Amino acid sequence: MIDVQGIDQLAQRLAALVPPGLAQARADLEANFRDVLAQGLRRLDLATSEEFEVQRTVLVRTAARLDELEQRVAALEAALAARGH
Repeated sequence: MIDVQGIDQLAQRLAALVPPGLAQARADLEANFRDVLAQGLRRLDLATSEEFEVQRTVLVRTAARLDELEQRVAALEAALAARGH
């Protein structure tokens, strides 16, 4: 999700850099800055912190399962080797 407040603040900061002689254009520039920033962030296809946390949890669980399976395979290989195969 896009942080609209953050975009607004950044657009205001950029508009504040406009020279005083262009004060009338400041509102238009601020709106344009806001639109450009929002479009750019949407194109980045960023994950929310909640989506990131879900994926992190899945990855941790998968890594634990992989470790467990590796141990089982090693035990089976050792058992086969002990039987002389």
